[in-house]
Order: sequence, then structure tokens, then C-alpha cells
Amino acid sequence: MFTDTISAISTPTGEGGIGIVRMSGSDAVNIARKIFQPKKKREWAVRTGNRLVYGYVFDPESGVMIDEVLLGYMKAPYTYTREDVVEINCHGGIRPLKKVLELTLAAGARLAEPGEFSKRAFLNGRLDLAQAESIIDLVRSRTDAGLCLAVNQLSGRLSREIALLQQELLGLLALIEANIDFPEEDIEKTSRQELLASFRVLLKKVEDLILGAETGRVYREGLGVAIIGKPNVGKSSLLNALLREKRAIVTDIPGTTRDIIEEMLNIQGIPLKIMDTAGLRHTEDVVEKIGVEQTGEAVGRADLVLLVLDVATGITDEDLEAMELIKEKKGIILINKIDLNGKNVSEDKLREKTGGKPVLRISVKEGTGMEDLEKSIVEMVLGGKVISSDAVLVTNVRHKQALEKAKRFLGDAVEGIIRGAPVDLVAIDLRSAWESFGEITGSSVTEDLVNRIFADFCVGK
Repeated sequence: MFTDTISAISTPTGEGGIGIVRMSGSDAVNIARKIFQPKKKREWAVRTGNRLVYGYVFDPESGVMIDEVLLGYMKAPYTYTREDVVEINCHGGIRPLKKVLELTLAAGARLAEPGEFSKRAFLNGRLDLAQAESIIDLVRSRTDAGLCLAVNQLSGRLSREIALLQQELLGLLALIEANIDFPEEDIEKTSRQELLASFRVLLKKVEDLILGAETGRVYREGLGVAIIGKPNVGKSSLLNALLREKRAIVTDIPGTTRDIIEEMLNIQGIPLKIMDTAGLRHTEDVVEKIGVEQTGEAVGRADLVLLVLDVATGITDEDLEAMELIKEKKGIILINKIDLNGKNVSEDKLREKTGGKPVLRISVKEGTGMEDLEKSIVEMVLGGKVISSDAVLVTNVRHKQALEKAKRFLGDAVEGIIRGAPVDLVAIDLRSAWESFGEITGSSVTEDLVNRIFADFCVGK
């Protein structure tokens, strides 16, 4: 399909043990021959391919040796891109890699665009679009659970699920087409109720996939968690306790935290971006006032809010304002410092003022209630569900949008059958649903969409 050969550095920039310059295309071997000399003077580009050869990269114009390398040769079509692929394993410094890349370009290769190797793998039929997109998830996964979901998608688990839905749709379309082509067989009267039942089963499967999409998004992107409360209630101490390290400065002086501190945390496979915020209070301090404004912005961005209260002071006006701030957000109310003799704080009243949010009594200092807090966070994310290692979860927003389109078309088909609409009109909705499924795997996407998807990849992938 492609006439040119692309080249790029496929490993992160910086110093390391090994760095890789990758080429893919019909001219990859010829380009490598111009700059690579094997240690043993023998032919390395054998017909069977799949060779790893020790030798040297040199500048063909000056004859100067650039690096001692291992050259990997993989012959089409049994490669990632289904083209001839040559990977030059150099020493992992910036200069050797850059120089080797420059030599491949001077010898006839073209610098690869972002994601072009994976794009070629997709266009050459090596991967479907959902599998290709999972590569980004695999590279960016922050927990073992996120890694497992990405590997499942890369192996084609989601694609197979979508293919089954498409097959069911094709079967229903075939039944409808038979009714249109052979009306004398009176298929419509005998199968309309069967069609309705089948549509509803299919619709339920799509709805189940959509329901799991929010959990999938959390595993893919992480959950934004903001810790808020008035000064000196223990927000920074809570951050340190969750991280199990002293990340934030903790003092008895109110207003110590003036800027937002962000850290990543893994709770039972769920990546959390924890934000420790400035204390909520009215202040004339210019810097602290900016911090309070940023706290409000953090609450707006957060998926989950932890409101920390102080049992020693009881509920104050600042606490009541914070409760109003998070009323429409998903959150957990934490009554801290229960190791001290404090004022009576009614959990029922707190639930009433915060829209029924869960309330936990904790002591960050003593470590009391921390396990219950972690369990509550997981419960709010997963809704009590157990995610198995082979679960099919939609982790990509684009996939979710395609499923929602398919759901709308299937819903229209159900309504059409109920209203007694002609089956040829119902078939239009089914075909639109089938195309919506195809947007996930790439069987029905535009060139512009493909280009935008792979533009998010790094250059060497």
C-alpha cells in the first residue's frame, strides 16, 4: 500500500542502556545496507528474515563508525506493520540515536509521522482501530489493572465483542431483507415479535457496555480526587497518609498549603490523582486568596471530593460553605481527629446537608478509618462490581460515543417495530447501528478520523 519507507527513534529521549531506530517499508533493507556493516562479512538480509545481527553503523560518506549495534531484521508480512522492518539497537545516548536516524534519512527514508507505524499496521490489516488505540493505553497505564485492560483490548477482546454484535445485526437485517424481497412468504407477520425481542436483547448488550465505560475511563485516565476543608483540619496529613510518605508540609499554622499539590496514587488498581488544596476560609492574604480560588477550580475538575471536617471544632460556617460547594459532586465526608475529645457531630445531619453522601469517622494521626476510606473510594468507582481480569470494558471516550449512537439507532428500531412501521424503514436504523459499531473497529471510519487518532501517538510508535 505504501511506496515510501519511514524511520523514527522508537525509544524515549535521554540516556539509557539501549535506544532503537526503527524503519518500516519496502526499502528498509536497502537503506540499512548503506549504513550497516556486519561484524562477520556475510549476508544478513536472508529470505526468511527474523535475524539479529551484530555489527557497526558507519557514515557512508566519511567512512566514520558511528556506533556498535545489533540490527534486527523482520521480513514482511510477519511484522508489526506487515512491511519489512529493520530495528537498529544502538547505545541509548542522544547523539548516537540522532546520528543513526539522520543517516537513515540521508539514505532514503522519510521521518515517520506521529503514530505512523501503528497507522500502517491498521491500514495493512495487522490491527483493527480499537486494538491500535489500546497501544496508547498500554504505554500510559498506571496500574496493573489498567495494564490488564489495555492488553485485553490489544488482544482483540473488545473487537470480538463488537464483531458479535455486528453479526447479530447482520442476521436481523437478513431476516428483514427476506421479508422485503419475498413478501409473498408473509415473513413479517410471523417474525415481527421475534424481531422486537431480538432488538431488545441487542440493545441491552450495548447498554451494558456503555454502563461499564465510566469504570473503564477511570482505569484509563485515573480519577481526580480533591481534598478540601477549612485550614488545619488535616488535609495535608490525609494526603501524606494515603501516599504513605511525607509529601506535603504539615504544621499547626493554618494556611500552610497555599497551592494545589497533586500526586498519583494506586488504590486496588484504580489510579487516583490526589489534589491537596488550600484551606477554605475568608482571608485578606493575597496569596492565600488565590489558593482558595484554585480550590474551587479543583472541585470543579474533580471526579470525587473528600471533605475533611474537624471534630475538635465542630461544624463551622466554612464547613457549611464547603458542603454547598460539593452538593452536586460525588464525595465522601470525613470527620477527622476522632482521637481527640471533640464536639458532637451528627452524621445524619451531615448526610442531610450533603445530599446523602457517605460519612466516615477517621483519625489521620492514628491511622484509624483509612482502610474504610479506601474501600469507600473503590465502592464509589466500581459501584460494588468485581472487575475480572478478562472483563470487556470500554475505556475510550470515542468508543463510548459510537456505542451511544448505536444505542439510539437500536432504540429507534424498537420504537419502529412497536409502532408497526414498515420493516424497510426499520432496516435503515439497523444499518446505521452497524456502521456505528464499525467506527470502533475501523470498518467504517473516515480518513480524517484515522489521521486524528494516530496523531495522538508518539513518533516512534
